[in-house]
Amino acid sequence: MLKEIQIVLWFLFVFVFAIFYKLSLKSSCIFSCMPIAKRFLMQEDVMSQSRSIIFVENTDRLEPPPLVSCSVESAARIYHDRPVVFFMKGLNNNTWMDSNSTYPAFSLLSAMKNVFIFPFQMETLFQETPLLPWYHKVNATQEKHWVHISSDASRLALIWKYGGIYMDTDVISIRPVTLSNFLSAEASKVSSSGVFGFPHHHWFIWDCMKDFVRNYNGRIWGNQGPRLMTRRLRALCNLTNFHNVEDQSCQNISFLHPQRFYPIPCPAWRQYYKVWKRSPDFNHSYALHLWNFMNKEHKTVVAGSNTLVENLYKTYCPTTYKGLIQGTEGSGHMQQNKIE
Repeated sequence: MLKEIQIVLWFLFVFVFAIFYKLSLKSSCIFSCMPIAKRFLMQEDVMSQSRSIIFVENTDRLEPPPLVSCSVESAARIYHDRPVVFFMKGLNNNTWMDSNSTYPAFSLLSAMKNVFIFPFQMETLFQETPLLPWYHKVNATQEKHWVHISSDASRLALIWKYGGIYMDTDVISIRPVTLSNFLSAEASKVSSSGVFGFPHHHWFIWDCMKDFVRNYNGRIWGNQGPRLMTRRLRALCNLTNFHNVEDQSCQNISFLHPQRFYPIPCPAWRQYYKVWKRSPDFNHSYALHLWNFMNKEHKTVVAGSNTLVENLYKTYCPTTYKGLIQGTEGSGHMQQNKIE
């Protein structure tokens, strides 16, 4: 009898917290009004308002590297009144890790009040989308770029189902995006897929998923990501070159100037890891994409190096900097940094 009472009380506890959380969403004070026992909140409750900032880890690793941790932390700080949701493929529904985790980055992210870490399975995620038949057919072991392809598919399905803003895990947020329907430009007439935002069940994302399947070619890197977004946007809009730092708009979709997320373009990505005489202010940017895919040299943030990226960590993800960069000082060697 005692065991049955305990079970009933536990379910009542979960139910009450879910109710309080939904009320806090409606009152626009999601995380400041009251502490929430995060482990009892369901994914659907957290993401029900199409306001989430979404990150995805498509490998099985459970310890986020410092750049991933910085991306999530910076978003949690900039979007302090919105849920920041980190999906990790390596987790499963029977795994629960929190701020007491033995993984340092996982521990510090879990301790942040508006960061939620959930497992996900692509089979489940792709249900009721055009991606499911493709997923059943594709042979992942034969795909050279599978991690990137599966990430491209997952971000589309997540934004379709839940809405919000998707960001790559090498994007450091510096000020909030206030738009709801937007794509980010890498260059004039060229869209990225590293940052974009739409409400749930938006027709543009559905069209992107259909294009993903119809024009699938896993041999071409980016064909399912930035090239897909560019194809769909060009099919809708007469894109022109950007002038000054002015965004474009078409079909109620904002196409944001490259300065918004890519002020340092891809060929110059190493500039993030150099010392600057005068640090840029990035006044026209919402966030900074660090082009980690290009970092084949495995450049890292070094404490005391005074590089641009070190100063970004100090400013926008100080907990990550103190715990994962300063905390490991002395375990590596100091890089020589060219003055720019």
